[in-house]
Amino acid sequence: MNRIMLILSLLALSSACQSTATRGGADETGLIKLDADWSNAVAAKDVEKTMSYYADDALMMPPNIPALTGKQSIRTLWKSLLEAPGFAGGWKATKVEVSGDLSYVTGTYEITETDDSGKAMTDKGKYLKVWKKQPDGSWKCVADMFSSDLQ
Repeated sequence: MNRIMLILSLLALSSACQSTATRGGADETGLIKLDADWSNAVAAKDVEKTMSYYADDALMMPPNIPALTGKQSIRTLWKSLLEAPGFAGGWKATKVEVSGDLSYVTGTYEITETDDSGKAMTDKGKYLKVWKKQPDGSWKCVADMFSSDLQ
């Protein structure tokens, strides 16, 4: 009898693990696509589409300026970046981890802008985005941080 209970318990546990892995895998795949779509919105210089990936109370921590909280302050920064002369760029996810309703995505970015003298400047670096699953099942970025690899 104990052996049968053990086998049934192991089967139930195995089934639960497979269900979680499938859900996590689907979330990971979805987040990779969301992150790539977001990068494409930036490359297209679409401020509104770029902003659609953020939660209303999102936090952005760009280098060399204070942290920005909320969509309005983040929109102001993105608008400035996307309208900068010679701006081009985007990013690519290298790792996605999902745990329940929170996940993080890390990756690398490369952007180009034109400096005051008209010369193109390219910055390369890494980023970390924290995503939170919304009540409707969608994912929104709640924290966005990036930093340059250049010295």
